[in-house]
Amino acid sequence: MIIYPAIDIRGGKCVRLTQGRYDDITIFSDNPVNMAKQFEKVGAEFIHVVDLDAARGEGNNREIIRSIAESVDIPVQTGGGIRTMDDIDTVLGFGIERVIIGTSAVKNPQLVGDAVRKYGKRIAVGIDAKDGYVAIEGWEKTSSIKASELAKQMEEMGVKTIIYTDIATDGMLSGPNFFAMSEMVKSVSMDVIASGGVASLKDIGKLKDKEVAGVIVGKAIYTGDVDLAEALKLA
Repeated sequence: MIIYPAIDIRGGKCVRLTQGRYDDITIFSDNPVNMAKQFEKVGAEFIHVVDLDAARGEGNNREIIRSIAESVDIPVQTGGGIRTMDDIDTVLGFGIERVIIGTSAVKNPQLVGDAVRKYGKRIAVGIDAKDGYVAIEGWEKTSSIKASELAKQMEEMGVKTIIYTDIATDGMLSGPNFFAMSEMVKSVSMDVIASGGVASLKDIGKLKDKEVAGVIVGKAIYTGDVDLAEALKLA
């Protein structure tokens, strides 16, 4: 299992939202690139970066994401505002290992199919769920598609990795939705990376037991509730 320390970027700064709300934001660092270097120094194998501005259609932080990719020797996956093949070409051209398609997987599934044909396993899909249904557009709208149904559609298209986020738990430090994660792992044969609510090493251990392929840890690292080095050992 891989631990993915998370860097969420808004206005050039490293921040965390609570339950995806842009009006509930905490700044943890003015320098996302330095944060990535710190994660690498501790021993992280992979870094997860989200462009919150691009996800909302309010500009982007791509030059910072490029700098992160160029500044570390470990792979980086990134999502947020990836809506066209040009976006995918551009971001993967930075040396990013894996691009995450979110809202567009619901609105424009053909993009996923085209991207997978071109880039294979370097394309992942982010499925963000609220009460089992897919949330879109920076989590501010809920669709009528069940998360498990979308996952199966993506698997049929050849997607190898999904990032599954439970919005209700994200940024709450209340523990993940273990049942939802377990159900998702059972419903597909793709790699499922769990995201949302991780508050302790115990949570990471329980997710490992659910056979997820990876765990994204964000707020808990910044608050000190999870020691990244210990999490990496546990994984």
